[in-house]
Amino acid sequence: MKNHIEIYTDGACSPNPGPGGYGVIVVQDGHKTELMGGFRNTTNNRMEMLAAIEGLKFLNGNHDSQITVYSDSRYVVDMLNGGYAEKWRANGWMLTNRKQAQNSDLWSQLLDLTQTKAIQFEWVKGHNEHPENERCDEMAVEARQQNNLPVDNGYEITLAQETTQLSLFDLPA
Repeated sequence: MKNHIEIYTDGACSPNPGPGGYGVIVVQDGHKTELMGGFRNTTNNRMEMLAAIEGLKFLNGNHDSQITVYSDSRYVVDMLNGGYAEKWRANGWMLTNRKQAQNSDLWSQLLDLTQTKAIQFEWVKGHNEHPENERCDEMAVEARQQNNLPVDNGYEITLAQETTQLSLFDLPA
């Protein structure tokens, strides 16, 4: 029988966008491991995704186990369970022929991590006294409140590129 591993995740950002953090609890072989981190400027959705990524990366290729990832983010759970993220990747990260999918850097990582494992994503209602979800929320908030947070390159570089593209259109002819 396969081992069952549970990963509980949460992300926080205040304001959104702004300083953000994630919290993760990995329950494996009766042991709990807590992970957290933050970034100086990011979004709540990115932190929700990064929490799942960091939890899966922590397992370091444990392919024999059934894994359940619990998240209060419909964005993460529905996009993966509904196959939308896979469709975006197949379409070159385009939602339509004119609109690019957001967070493709993190979706790509998350999809790569879920390709070779038996992983189920389950939605849990946030702030509903679920002990692991509440603890993940505490860690995410604590992480975003740290000093000297690193840059979320995937967010800040994309934001800078979008700003540059917009300002080019605003130049006088």
